[in-house]
Amino acid sequence: MPKFLSALILSCLFICGADAQKWEAGATIGPSGYIGDLNPTNPLKFSGISGGIFVKHNFSGYLSVKLGYMYGTISGADSTSSNPQYVNRNLSFSTSLSELSLTGEFNFKNYIPQIGDNVFTPYIFAGIATTAYNPQATYKGVVYNLRPLGTEGEAPYSNSTIAIPYGAGIKFNFSGAWNFIVDLGYRATTTPYLDDVANNYANKSQLSGVALALSDRSGEKTGDYIGTAGTQRGNYRGNDTYMFFGFSVSYTFISQKCPTF
Repeated sequence: MPKFLSALILSCLFICGADAQKWEAGATIGPSGYIGDLNPTNPLKFSGISGGIFVKHNFSGYLSVKLGYMYGTISGADSTSSNPQYVNRNLSFSTSLSELSLTGEFNFKNYIPQIGDNVFTPYIFAGIATTAYNPQATYKGVVYNLRPLGTEGEAPYSNSTIAIPYGAGIKFNFSGAWNFIVDLGYRATTTPYLDDVANNYANKSQLSGVALALSDRSGEKTGDYIGTAGTQRGNYRGNDTYMFFGFSVSYTFISQKCPTF
């Protein structure tokens, strides 16, 4: 984990522990997806499942800070595209995502379970995260890690990325201190390689074995390989984004010393 993120989390926990008025803890489950070279246009295309846990400190009925951990999977395959160009490219990938995040939340209504008048509120959130990932592909029945292969002739990229979470949702106080939360959150990453696809086809004379086979998969069915060195392999669209659609249940611990903040 980057040192600055560790310091930020520790500082947050110290401040919250020094003036703990209202804590909340919960768990999340839902679908996950990504936007990148194998899904360039659909922001609601889900390809995996995710789950996680979180702890939150509510400073008031409007403002909160949340420390969360999410684990999910995403995948993509050109073979499922309606675009003939992508179908001919014939690339595919899957990866797990292991995310630790610190986010701030703003409620549009004064939301205090058990105490306040509002039983629901829309909200927005944003923050920072660090995420580990490991793109893989299946070739002749065997799963290979793509990162060490250098399929575009690149130096091995990092297996983690800084991400910026942002999104919106709605919270419901459905029973006592219990909350039901639905939200959609996107994560703008600092890497184009969640899917191991970014730029151009590599010079095949510099690759061998599985790396050579997985760099250009266009001719696996037809025998006609289109991956000429230096021609476009990715979409040049910049860094990848992933998303979680979450259904959460949480419990709020309200301080008896300060029931109305």
